[in-house]
Amino acid sequence: MNKSGNFVINSLRPILFVPALALIFLTTNVSRAQETDDVVRTSVSLVQLNVGVVDRQGRAITSLTRNDFAVYEDGVRQSISQFEPTNAPFSLVLLLDVSGSTITFRPQLKLATQRFLDALAPEDRVAVIQFNAKTKKLIDFSTDRNRIAYAIQLADGAGETHFYDALKYALKELEKEGKRRKAIVVLTDGLDTEMRSVDRATVARAQTDEEALAAIKPDASGPLTAVLNAADRQGVTIYPLALPSGDPKRLPLPGPDITGIYAAARNRLQSLASRTGGRLTEINRVDQMARLYAEVAADLRTLYTVAYYGPTDRPRDGKWHDIRVEVTHPALIARTRPGYYAR
Repeated sequence: MNKSGNFVINSLRPILFVPALALIFLTTNVSRAQETDDVVRTSVSLVQLNVGVVDRQGRAITSLTRNDFAVYEDGVRQSISQFEPTNAPFSLVLLLDVSGSTITFRPQLKLATQRFLDALAPEDRVAVIQFNAKTKKLIDFSTDRNRIAYAIQLADGAGETHFYDALKYALKELEKEGKRRKAIVVLTDGLDTEMRSVDRATVARAQTDEEALAAIKPDASGPLTAVLNAADRQGVTIYPLALPSGDPKRLPLPGPDITGIYAAARNRLQSLASRTGGRLTEINRVDQMARLYAEVAADLRTLYTVAYYGPTDRPRDGKWHDIRVEVTHPALIARTRPGYYAR
């Protein structure tokens, strides 16, 4: 895969495209945004990769071992320091958008999240957090599925959407879970109230959709950068499930400003997924919600974790560094983030 995220197939070496590439850079800044608040500076550089592998028929391969993987950074093979098989437990935050725009989806949401719980492994620990203008933890990390299901039924609210504040809160809660594998599964339309106001000011003078889309630089936003930075430090994978209410293709009366705002919000959801190694799932119909939640749970259950310590003498010069993961077995494929910027 090249720097732009396009797939590159090496016929001699089957490259893994790691679907849940959660990079912990404790000496580097992994954000592609060039903002100064997205810099991590410590004395250790641990890179953690959550890896999913499938064959050419799309069937998950879950029986590989440490010796089946090879990791390269800038073409130099790295020594794998940690490895966990696909059955290693996760600590998960189930993050629920209960702002006004999601009221009509509540019954389907609660049914869908129950399906999600049913698809998890017994040792997976789950916390439930709801958000609108405020963020509220409904239950702390637990393996008690009955208590978790009851907490989901309590989710309720209306009002504004402070999405990125909720993500920061969830990441702080995950920090308490130590070295366990971690992920956030979030249902939302992605239309953060504060960021929406910033975007509206940015596109105020746009006369066409093209001008509005060009004016907003979604990946350069401070709140998104801060979330990605925190996720990278812990190796947290984010799986957004995008509600149809935030789909820019479904706007009833689109204008340049609205088109730009909605497109930017959806692009940021994509960045949350791809930059942390997750997957953006777009919900086209509400009756698909339960199935899509179950698919995310199934995806989590097929991930390996591979970690290595990066070069300690690397200058923090902002340059791009490629990561390539290979598997010894032929004809196995997956997704991956291609690398990171050293800052």
